[in-house]
Amino acid sequence: MNHRHPLRRCPPPTLRAARQIDNSAPRRSSAASTSPGIARRIASILYDGLLVAAVLFLAAFAFSALTQFKGSGPLRPVFQLYVLGVVAGYFVWFWSHGRRTLAMKTWGLRLVRGDGRPLGTPLALLRFVLSGLMLTGIGLLWALFDREKLFLHDRLAGTRLILDR
Repeated sequence: MNHRHPLRRCPPPTLRAARQIDNSAPRRSSAASTSPGIARRIASILYDGLLVAAVLFLAAFAFSALTQFKGSGPLRPVFQLYVLGVVAGYFVWFWSHGRRTLAMKTWGLRLVRGDGRPLGTPLALLRFVLSGLMLTGIGLLWALFDREKLFLHDRLAGTRLILDR
């Protein structure tokens, strides 16, 4: 009888066998195989919304504590610019330094330029400004008809979300 030891592993397949297995599988374009679905991107957006709300809660508390701001009065435009700056700083920092927010990390997404390279701060800022199109619904509708399923702000900025494997 030929008994195998339970801890002994089978030898790995040879490189040639691996190539044969790989060549037999149907190939998809690299964009299609690494592009996340729209549902995953929307889930990441919703999760980012919760995280940004928490960041804004802390930022608003700090602003109010330092300025005695109560929600109205002459400091209101300053507060609004401050909030916009905090949100922009959140996204631009993560997109340009780590290429993904915590929500993107959770959902397995990574943001890159069209050529696959990381974003710099100016491109991340442009993407943030253009992402305002998502608030109108145009960006989401665009993704339904775009050949690569990119949101409009990604198409205009020359960026894309890919699956982070």
